[in-house]
Amino acid sequence: MAKSKSADLLLIILAILIRFVAVFLKKGVGKDLLINIILCIFFYVPGIIHALWVILK
Repeated sequence: MAKSKSADLLLIILAILIRFVAVFLKKGVGKDLLINIILCIFFYVPGIIHALWVILK
C-alpha cells in the first residue's frame, strides 16, 4: 500500500512539472494523453488540473 502512495506522490509532482509525462505514465498513449497535450499547448493551468484529475481519479 505504501508503494502505491509513493508512486502517486511522484506522479503528482510530475503532473505539476511535466504534465503530459505524468499522464503518459498513468494511462499510456490514448485520448487522455492527447487531451492533456492540447491543454498544455494552449493553456497552462487547465493542463495541470487535467493531469491531476487523471492521476487522482
